[in-house]
Amino acid sequence: MSEPVLLDKIASVPLRNKLKLLLMLLRNIRLLAAPLAGVVICAVGGSYALMTTPRLIGELIDRLGTGSDFLSELLPRLAVIAALFIAAAFLNWLTAIFANMAANRTAKMFRTALFQKLQRLPLSYLDTRSRGDVMNRFSGCIDAVSDGLNQGLVQLVNGLSTVILALIFMLQMKPAVTLVAVLTTPLCFGVGFVITRYGARRFREQAAAQGALSGYTEEMITGQVTVAAFNREKAVQKQFGQLNEALYQAGYRAQFASALVNPSTRLVTNLTYVLVGVGAVLYGLSAGTVSSFLSYTAGFSRPFNDISAVSMQLQQAFASAERIFDLLDRPDQPADGENAAVLALPEGEVVFDRVTFSYRPDQPVIRNFSLSVKPGQTVAIVGRTGAGKTTLVNLLMRFYEIQDGNIRIDGQDIRLLTRESLSRSFGMVLQDSWLFAGTIAENIAYGKPDAAPEEIEKAARAAHAHGFIRRLPKGYKTMIDGESGNLSAGQRQQLTIARAMLADPPILILDEATSSVDILTEARIQRAFRQMTAGKTAFIIAHRLSTVRNADTIVVLDRGNIVETGNHRQLLEKDGFYAQLYRSYTNIKG
Repeated sequence: MSEPVLLDKIASVPLRNKLKLLLMLLRNIRLLAAPLAGVVICAVGGSYALMTTPRLIGELIDRLGTGSDFLSELLPRLAVIAALFIAAAFLNWLTAIFANMAANRTAKMFRTALFQKLQRLPLSYLDTRSRGDVMNRFSGCIDAVSDGLNQGLVQLVNGLSTVILALIFMLQMKPAVTLVAVLTTPLCFGVGFVITRYGARRFREQAAAQGALSGYTEEMITGQVTVAAFNREKAVQKQFGQLNEALYQAGYRAQFASALVNPSTRLVTNLTYVLVGVGAVLYGLSAGTVSSFLSYTAGFSRPFNDISAVSMQLQQAFASAERIFDLLDRPDQPADGENAAVLALPEGEVVFDRVTFSYRPDQPVIRNFSLSVKPGQTVAIVGRTGAGKTTLVNLLMRFYEIQDGNIRIDGQDIRLLTRESLSRSFGMVLQDSWLFAGTIAENIAYGKPDAAPEEIEKAARAAHAHGFIRRLPKGYKTMIDGESGNLSAGQRQQLTIARAMLADPPILILDEATSSVDILTEARIQRAFRQMTAGKTAFIIAHRLSTVRNADTIVVLDRGNIVETGNHRQLLEKDGFYAQLYRSYTNIKG
């Protein structure tokens, strides 16, 4: 279980410069010229149609009671006004459609960018983050940015065009009275700004709390069997309750700030109506002109209220964008050098030369480690938990970069090789078997997508998986889900073993590859492994020492150092560290 996220520390991190975030958002939507142009054209057209109607209505009011001429003009003028309202509604609908299109395409680009970034990130980043927190950036954060962009874009263009048009029409009618509306606008904006700044902090807290809760929930769902086995349901519920309460409180404060903005700004706006009405009467304006002026004042101030209403949604979008860009700004794993060589048809000689590595500078895991493996040798790596066995494999695959020394394959430093050719040279069977949603055949052929059905079946037979696959409803075409709930742990592992056998790489890494199978299946798989590793270099990481008896060389690690080497018989005769481990294993087994 990962350490609980400290919400107060995360939420106290200052929000990045909003202008920078806005520019980054605009940079990502610069290719959306068509929907953005549609938003601008339709919004301006709709605002113009809407802003024309108050003047026409005012003229009708002033002509009331003027006789038959008024009645003859009434229906045509009402038809024009109705047509303008219909046109404004239609253009506003188109504006929303185009804004939706821009927001959805932007969300799509963010999802693509995040997924591509995950493929380039070093393994150390994912090792230090909960999967739930990372997934929250894909779903919740991107949705918040999309919603904020959708609402904010419409309000920005609509509001800007409405303010400019209303101001022009008011200045044409009475500049002096217009000043009353203009001078009270900063007060409305100031009230909204103060509340918005308060809300920004609250939405950052909410985003951090959401990530923490998502991460913890994902962990507990994944480990539900373990939770039940250790009777930890109450403790888990308590901790979930604490995180859920933190999210509730953060969400409550954020929504309180959001709800406070609109009433406050509308109060200032209503006071503006009163002042404008008084000014219009004092200047002796006609009833129709006063009506038009009040409508234009409402149109002038409404965008500020509307923007204030969505300001909290925009703040949530900014907070979510900060989390997205936090991931996108992470440094990629080191790229291949310009002169990186391609490892073609390696013979399988592997040399660790004075390798030193640490996950943290003050806690070295591997110290001055040296090991030479000849082509075709099978090397077993054993030792207590935490001795550095899996770390060696991570370094060999360049999942992590060493701090000192070098690792060579066929005499070539792996840091001078392309990652793709290095990966192609290895086949891995890990203790944690990973399968994806697809057919049995597709999962086995993951490392060799063009494999023929006969090859897939041959690999499955070698891994002793053919028997249970044949009993499935559709055999090799049976669909399995990502969690493979319809397969046992041993069956899942047999499929990953078949996957490695089908890929047939020159170097094999077996990390406790038979830990989830029964003793009889393990014995069969061990025979299959001996056939598969014939002529290949193989590294076997094992806690069950029965799996390493036939290894050419057994390397015994303790705290990152080699304490013994030799084959099974030689190490037992030495009666040292390995013999002690082996006796402990046989005693426990017995």
